[in-house]
Amino acid sequence: MTENRSLPLDFQHVSKTFSIGKRTIEALKQLSLTVEENSITALVGPDGAGKTTLLRSAVGLYLPNTGEIRIFGYDTRQYSDQIHALIGYMPQRFGLYEDLSVAENLNLYADLHQVSMTDRQHRFDDLMLMTGLAAFTDRLAGKLSGGMKQKLGLACTLLSEPRLLLLDEPSVGVDPVSRRELWRIIQHQVKQKGTTVLLSTAYMDEAERCDKVVLIDDGEILAQDTPEHFKARLSGHCFRLQHARMPYRQLQSRVNASEDIIDSIIQGESVRVVCKQTKLPDFPADIAEHLNVSPAEANLEDAFISLLRQRHPVTHQPPLQINQIENSKNHSNDVIRVEQVDRWFGEFQAVKKLNFSVKRGEIFGLLGANGAGKTTTFRMLCGLLPVSNGQLSVAGVNLRTAAAKARAKIGYMSQKFSLYANLSVQQNMDFFSSAYGLKNQHRKQRIQWAIEQFDLKKDLTSNSGDLPLGYKQRLAMACALMHEPEILFLDEPTSGVDPLARREFWARTNQLAANGVTVLVTTHFMEEAEYCDRLVIMVQGEVMMAGSPAEIKQQAITAECPEPTMEQAFIHLVEKKQS
Repeated sequence: MTENRSLPLDFQHVSKTFSIGKRTIEALKQLSLTVEENSITALVGPDGAGKTTLLRSAVGLYLPNTGEIRIFGYDTRQYSDQIHALIGYMPQRFGLYEDLSVAENLNLYADLHQVSMTDRQHRFDDLMLMTGLAAFTDRLAGKLSGGMKQKLGLACTLLSEPRLLLLDEPSVGVDPVSRRELWRIIQHQVKQKGTTVLLSTAYMDEAERCDKVVLIDDGEILAQDTPEHFKARLSGHCFRLQHARMPYRQLQSRVNASEDIIDSIIQGESVRVVCKQTKLPDFPADIAEHLNVSPAEANLEDAFISLLRQRHPVTHQPPLQINQIENSKNHSNDVIRVEQVDRWFGEFQAVKKLNFSVKRGEIFGLLGANGAGKTTTFRMLCGLLPVSNGQLSVAGVNLRTAAAKARAKIGYMSQKFSLYANLSVQQNMDFFSSAYGLKNQHRKQRIQWAIEQFDLKKDLTSNSGDLPLGYKQRLAMACALMHEPEILFLDEPTSGVDPLARREFWARTNQLAANGVTVLVTTHFMEEAEYCDRLVIMVQGEVMMAGSPAEIKQQAITAECPEPTMEQAFIHLVEKKQS
């Protein structure tokens, strides 16, 4: 067998189907794709588009129903041993052994990859230096932050010095600082080692760093090109809008009603729109008369949304029907109060003298690097963890004395969505409605509400574990709202979901806030921080900075970066604090 060095990966007319219950799913449909040597290629697409199936097929975990897959000339059907010696694969949930130390994990994977004793220490030293984990080799993997776990997973994958590196959403759930460090490692492998990289990502800013971007939808390649060519398609179609009299959330809702608007997102106190034409549509007079318009540069996410909208025209979801929550005269307008709160785990202080308050109907963001204390804070506010010192009140209830009463007013949607993977969509809703104490006719009404509002009817009998990530998110939000809570806690709610699903999610979240529901959210998508009315940035268990998104960005202005994005501001402020 002669090795073809010019084609690290070659898919020719590949189809792959799966049977789930009585359904047959075509995950890949006659798909053809080649990846050039010494390059980085990004796979992007909606949830369930086939990205993970493509990567698993390349590794040989799935064999195609039809077509042919070759890795450096080797057919995946016949030469699995030769292929495994050439590739490194890091799945979405990399298999670290949490009860083993960093060094023990490395040694285990070195054994699995048959790395000789002579080579391994040199490779360990290089990888630990590159990942910044040299000082943590004795720490248990389970005690690492999310970003450090991802870096250790990547180090284990790189131990065999693969010529083709396959990464399935390597930076999901990690903060912007850790994401940047992961990318430094990936780019080092390409430049210094000649590695070829194929990765899937939900972050369009990551895809922009790649040599080539492949957009997959419904098992087919919709488009493939360089990031520059994708962006050029929408040059002149993007604008930033501000209104002298209309709040930006209302402005976004109004301009979205125009058929000539492809997309709109909130950026600070403005709305960024993508138009079908190179000019704005004719808006109604009450919008047009007080509208300030400036051009905006096109980005890869604009092209992603535009191409998918052509194939899946937007269907405006019905307004989320919920009961209006009035400001009670008996309660302070501060619906959440955090005063001098500490949380200790043994000798480790995870949260230090935390102070902030959240107003009714406000969207409030908690930002911070992995390990900053955000999730610990969330769990205390939900009554799942007691505070060590200080006072917490939620919806006027002191969590120290009446945690159960407070929990009845809270909806919680966790990073992993808290769904039961082996239960169907219907069974998950039955369980959560019962857990929240709903009974009889009221329970039936709320479940029917969830089915209609979140378009769940066609998936009622599917196990939640088999749903694409965006649909899991939809179901998790429906379950969290089943008992009509006053306060909704969202812990990394859009981690790993595609831009279309994120837009759908935030449209619903904005409607909730407009109806008086208070929303507290953590996110690693810095663009989403723009949706918050106010936010705090936590570092090492403390509040480093608080304010509106505009005020936070104002603090990060430098001569080199006069108009920082939220991500640039976050990285600048966190690194300044840690230096």
